[in-house]
Amino acid sequence: MKEKKFAARNLSMLIDFYELTMANGYFQSGRKDTVAVFDMFFREIPDNGGFAIFAGLEQLIDYMKNLEFDEEDIAYLRGRGIFCEEFLDYLANFHFECDVWAVPEGTPVFPNEPMVIVRGPVVQAQLLETMLLLTINHQSLIATKANRIARAAHGRAVMEFGSRRAQGYDGAIYGARAAYIGGRTSTACTVSDMLFGVPAVGTMAHSWVLTFDSEYEAFKTYAEIYPDNCTLLVDTYNVLKSGMPNAIKVFDEVVVPKGFRPKGVRIDSGDIAYLSKKMRKMLDDAGYPDVAIVASNSLDEYIIGELWSQGAQVDSFGVGESLITSRSSPVFGGVYKLAAVEHNGVYTNKIKVSESIDKITNPGFKTLYRLYANDTGKAIADYIAFHDEEIDESQPLTIFDPIATWKRQELRNYTARKLLCPVFEKGRLVYQSPSLPEIQKYCLAQVDTLWDEMKRFEFPHRYYVDLSQNLWQAKRDLLDSIR
Repeated sequence: MKEKKFAARNLSMLIDFYELTMANGYFQSGRKDTVAVFDMFFREIPDNGGFAIFAGLEQLIDYMKNLEFDEEDIAYLRGRGIFCEEFLDYLANFHFECDVWAVPEGTPVFPNEPMVIVRGPVVQAQLLETMLLLTINHQSLIATKANRIARAAHGRAVMEFGSRRAQGYDGAIYGARAAYIGGRTSTACTVSDMLFGVPAVGTMAHSWVLTFDSEYEAFKTYAEIYPDNCTLLVDTYNVLKSGMPNAIKVFDEVVVPKGFRPKGVRIDSGDIAYLSKKMRKMLDDAGYPDVAIVASNSLDEYIIGELWSQGAQVDSFGVGESLITSRSSPVFGGVYKLAAVEHNGVYTNKIKVSESIDKITNPGFKTLYRLYANDTGKAIADYIAFHDEEIDESQPLTIFDPIATWKRQELRNYTARKLLCPVFEKGRLVYQSPSLPEIQKYCLAQVDTLWDEMKRFEFPHRYYVDLSQNLWQAKRDLLDSIR
């Protein structure tokens, strides 16, 4: 019921106004039935990383399934006085008719390759742009950051604690979902548990301790209420002189006598490397080697990596603002560009030219392959081709850098996997979204297919995204034709 209520919002008018003026223009110029192909891709990996994580497809599907314009929407547009009645009537009776392909959520992705392809009436394909980019850009950004932080933790649990610093309600809710895809184990955001099943966790804040006359009383009261899930925040006053001794005393006097084992202690300030080592010894000496140490306090992948290298005795991390806002790299630069138009089954390739080489688009109705080495199972390169090009794995395949074309490699003993899956066929949903745990499992498995050199935080190895010979030649021909 809660999920239904939350999803019931009408977001159809979350559209950049120019999408509407162009759509109306297609009507008035006789182009409303033109079939167009659009690609969604991005140009730069956040944090100068080796790869990004694709996320947000489930919410994009929900948007497309529920795309409609109600009487209030139509009245507003009519009141602007610039839209023809034929166009307004079309919106009032809107029926989604596009074909959509997308890579599965959790897939590692790279610059300039299509992650979502939309084919359909240009009016409809154009109207999708704003929400498509908004949805995929945000969740892919957070999933990418979460995966970086999870890798820095070297297998230790990472919890998302960032709701209060997120950019708005949806930033917190969907950010928690995306963070889970990237590798987080849980969240502090309760509604994300209700909606998506992201496990919600939490114990106490400093205000709990300060409410009581003594730290010991605060700990004792909490342990009496939650003896089976007792994690105590030990840095309100002094971690080593009062917090830890009081926590151990409560474990001895309350938790263990009730037949339970304490879960953990948490610190949110101070020198975490130093304190965690002292805390570990105190716990071990007291007979609690199984009690976990949880650390928070403005952590990110670099701080966590440093803590790991310094031998910090931290079993899990709570990460807030640096994750939920991707503070160090807060924009995922996804774009949505026209790649082809179709007339009577024949596609005409389209290209956006720029003075900046990296902004020149790849033309045509395309597909995307990932190439794997059979002897290692590792990904070699991605390969963009026209939609009807097939790869014969029994034959050698020559790949080359689309810019530095002399950089070539002949592949043998490889597997080519198509990454783009059908999502909608003429407006009919044909894709079954996996569960969130399944998406996370898939994501982590796919990251494992990447070479470790690509996972460096500083100066990662470049992964190549190559074009088929046919696509490269078509792109070159178009560029030559407009000189």
